[in-house]
Amino acid sequence: MFKIIGADGRQYGPVNADQLRQWIAQGRVNSLTLVQAEGSAEWKRLGEFPEFSPPSPPVTVPAPTASPKTNGMAIAGLTMGIVGVTIGWLCCGPLFSILGIIFSSIGLSQINRDPTRQTGKGVAIGGLVLSILSLIAAIGVGTLFAMRGIMPGRHLFSWRYHW
Repeated sequence: MFKIIGADGRQYGPVNADQLRQWIAQGRVNSLTLVQAEGSAEWKRLGEFPEFSPPSPPVTVPAPTASPKTNGMAIAGLTMGIVGVTIGWLCCGPLFSILGIIFSSIGLSQINRDPTRQTGKGVAIGGLVLSILSLIAAIGVGTLFAMRGIMPGRHLFSWRYHW
């Protein structure tokens, strides 16, 4: 049995636990309502009684979500672009440039198809730009050497115009 102090400041009771649960369901009392258990001199809030405190919600652990990974083709395209710009046009012609363009294009396509699981769009675009620049440089160097073959007896970088 319990006694309660209502919202009007008056004391009510004694009431049994079932009646108190009914009042909770009706909204007549809440967890802040002062209650005195039979045989006790102490007034406590209703929420402090385990039999009247609302059940704690079950603890749910969110499912682990896989963080998006940088696309491997985009990384390969950027790598080929860097190699192509730095040393590729000197030793291997446009091979690194062409591979960089292919890998970067495939990487961009894969990222656009599934952007929630793959990242690296900027990496792929950077690889594409570097690969195109290195291809242009390789074509330029190849053109210079071809011109050297067309004009025998002349140094590669010392063309002179005769009037």
